[in-house]
Order: sequence, then C-alpha cells, then structure tokens
Amino acid sequence: MSGLLILTAVELEAAGLARELEVPAETSRPSHSSPRASSRRFSSYRTYGRPGLRIAPVGLGAALLAERWATCRAGLHAPLVISAGVCGGIDPRLAPGELVVPGRVLAPDGEILTVPPAVHARVLAAAGTAATGLLVTTRAVVSTPAAKAALRSATGAAAVDMESAAILAAARAAGLEAAAIRAVSDGAAESVPSELAALLGPEGRLRGGRALLLALTRPQTLPRALELRRGSRRALAAVARALAALRD
Repeated sequence: MSGLLILTAVELEAAGLARELEVPAETSRPSHSSPRASSRRFSSYRTYGRPGLRIAPVGLGAALLAERWATCRAGLHAPLVISAGVCGGIDPRLAPGELVVPGRVLAPDGEILTVPPAVHARVLAAAGTAATGLLVTTRAVVSTPAAKAALRSATGAAAVDMESAAILAAARAAGLEAAAIRAVSDGAAESVPSELAALLGPEGRLRGGRALLLALTRPQTLPRALELRRGSRRALAAVARALAALRD
C-alpha cells in the first residue's frame, strides 16, 4: 500500500475532514459522465490532497463512485482506500461521536465484504477505541428508531451507512485494500427527519434553496437540524483523528 484515498459521501464531509487534517483543496475535477447522465448532476467536484493523500466525495449511496473513480485515483499508486464519514448507530450502546471500524460490511444485496485482517488491525490501531461490529450498507436512509431497531434485530449490526459496501467492492475490483472508518452522527434512539435528509442532493451538495424554504416554513425542524449538525461535527472530528494517526 502506498498512500491513502479517503472517500466520503457528501462534500461537507470531505471539506470537514480536509479542514481537520489541514489538507489543501485541489483543482476541481470533472466527473466522467455517462451518456444518460444530466450535466448538472455530473458537474465538477472538489477534492483535497497532498502527495500520497486525497480526500474526495462520491455522492450519497456512492452514486457517483463509478464516474469519479479514475480521477479520484489519479496520481496515487496502490493506495489504501478508506470509506470515511458519518454513520447511524443501531447498537444502542453507541453514542454520537463514537468510532466504528468494522471488520465486515454487509451490502444491500446480502454480500459480506471482509476487511483483510492485517488492514483491519492497522486501521483499528490508528482509531484506538472503536466498535468493530458489522456495518450494514443500505440503499436508503434509516431514519427512525423503529427502523434502526428492526435493522439491528435482522442483522446484528452495530451501525449503518449508505456507501461503504460500494467503496470496498470498487477497491477490491481494482486490486486495492480497503477499510471503513465511520463515526456515529445519530444514535439508535434518534431520528433523522425526512425533511432534513432531503436537503442533500444525490451528489452530496446542500440544497441551499430548499434549506432556506424549510427554515421559513418548518422552523420547528431547526433544533433537530442543529443537533444533527453537532453530532456530525463530533463524528467527523473523531474520524479525522483516526485518519491522522493512520497517515503518520
């Protein structure tokens, strides 16, 4: 392995990790759009990097991973690929800000992706204290305590995200080793209102107009939005500390 390729879901995660790690922005990169894709969705995107390290967003659910994979990897030789960012806790023992470094990831189609033991040990050593239980990747946001409890009962997983399975699978297909470093932004007993989840587009950008409209028409959502923001910041700071130790 040589270097790190850190992939997040949304641009805010990439920017937050870059700020914590003091990694400068790179020139905006174009996506390789498919013939059926709209030019708006597959526009240029911001990455952050220095020699041997890049941080890049690949969209909610890793929807833009295929289009961005080549440009994300450009200039990196055999990097360790890290699926980084926030996740939802479904183990009631996990509080916001706690790290999750899974040894296995359950994909939406039921496939289990296993992190190589040596890689998992290296990442876990960098993370320090972290949950190591199953991480389940879903196609949609698991937004309510009831849905989280049901997913926990069905899978026994510790946490849930929407990208790690796709990122680990893409790395494996490219002959690269990969792992996930996630931290809990919302616990098992917390909800993520659908109105707030809808503020992010598939490319991971905040829909500013929709956010303003929501603030004007549904001001009661603001306290929960602020709680989620604090939880996400705490989570990203924890992920950044683990990444800093892994990089050193």
